[in-house]
Amino acid sequence: MTAPRALSLLCELTYRCNLACPYCYNPLDLRRFRDELTTAEWSRVLAEAAAMGVVQVHFSGGEPLLRTDLYELIAAAHGAELYANLITQGTFLDDAAADRLLAAGLDHVQISIQAPDEGLADWIAGARVHARKLDALRRIAGRNVALTLNCVLHHDNHDSVDAVIALAERLGVGRLELANVQFYGWAFRNRSALVPTREQIRRTGAAVDAARGRLRGRMEIVYVASDYFSDFPKPCMNGWGSTFLTVAPNGDVLPCPAASAISGMRFDNVREGSLATIWAESEAFQRYRGTGWMPEPCRSCARREIDWGGCRCQAFLVAGDAGLTDPACSLSPHHARLQALHE
Repeated sequence: MTAPRALSLLCELTYRCNLACPYCYNPLDLRRFRDELTTAEWSRVLAEAAAMGVVQVHFSGGEPLLRTDLYELIAAAHGAELYANLITQGTFLDDAAADRLLAAGLDHVQISIQAPDEGLADWIAGARVHARKLDALRRIAGRNVALTLNCVLHHDNHDSVDAVIALAERLGVGRLELANVQFYGWAFRNRSALVPTREQIRRTGAAVDAARGRLRGRMEIVYVASDYFSDFPKPCMNGWGSTFLTVAPNGDVLPCPAASAISGMRFDNVREGSLATIWAESEAFQRYRGTGWMPEPCRSCARREIDWGGCRCQAFLVAGDAGLTDPACSLSPHHARLQALHE
């Protein structure tokens, strides 16, 4: 199979973080990723990505601002004509950092909050940081750079969605992302405390619909639905190995950010081969690319090139086999296993 063109690269620069959010999807065994790529190695990855035809790069973590070379890496991305997005929780984003980031060529900033209320937000984050996050949001909103406010929704903050939208309005944010928690990494371990109720999902959906109508033309609201309450899965990463790739802090190249959760799967490393070769030829990227790998009911399903079988990581975590139909699908023989996690 000829590999499609990769369009988007996620650079997870470090998994170090000063927060302890229970919904974090980062790997449980962080020791595997301590040997972080150097500045030169990351710069080579960026150059190779641009040569492959990648058009956007996202710098994430952990907290990417804990890498002192972040400014240099953004400059490298800018020099390679990549659209550069910083995904940060904002606690280190002071005026000096903001100025250096923009001078380096940063195009977009995504800042997360845990809740609109300081007490709840700090409790979820495990640290007193909410006020610093609001300062960062105001700081970036006042500069000439695109800004997204992100809030991961789960049982403890779902009922605050109206207040999150109101906060985004007050800050003048042009894009708000409300993402239901995705159960990988620490979020999967903590899922019993994080899964919202069906009524919370219903109320939030109605609130988002109303806000979209009221704010049309002023604010884009992206709502990421919960797999656990859907009849069909999302087209995870637009299909495995079709558009997106992730480079972990140690250089492992993953088809999605959570793929390291699939035990027994080997991922090639940029210290051992080129990004383009790994994308096109590595066994990990080819295993679930396209439709040829699909079992029934996916193989004969009219949705097979809509949702691409759903999420491989979710199939592994819930049903024990990454090659199965995503249990989020109502047609999956393992759908009841997923339902049991929230009933």
